[in-house]
Amino acid sequence: MCAEKRVADMVNGDLRDQIAQLEVEIEQLAETLEKCRKAMLISQVAIGAAAIWILAYLVGIVGLVPTALVAAISVVIGGVVIFGSNASTSKRAAAAMKDAETLRGELIDKIDPRTVSRGNQLIF
Repeated sequence: MCAEKRVADMVNGDLRDQIAQLEVEIEQLAETLEKCRKAMLISQVAIGAAAIWILAYLVGIVGLVPTALVAAISVVIGGVVIFGSNASTSKRAAAAMKDAETLRGELIDKIDPRTVSRGNQLIF
């Protein structure tokens, strides 16, 4: 094996390790995005339920229950905070995921994969 090929294999091996690390990072970011989406959905449901209860009290459908009113107000405030926090985390994770995917694509291009066909199958 010539020295140039050996160096190229070492560089490609390092690139493959970097690509594998980026793929792990991308998977973790996807999980983060999913968790944020779920938290945002739950907070929206909680805000809606608490707002409906507050409106029912204001219209006179339910009587004054001070503890329930304070709890409903707290749920609205807490839901807004949780929603906002997860929305900003989601935006950062999406940006990081986009950057990681771009870098992964650039690293894959550096490997210069060749297309080999076997019958009707393409093998990279």
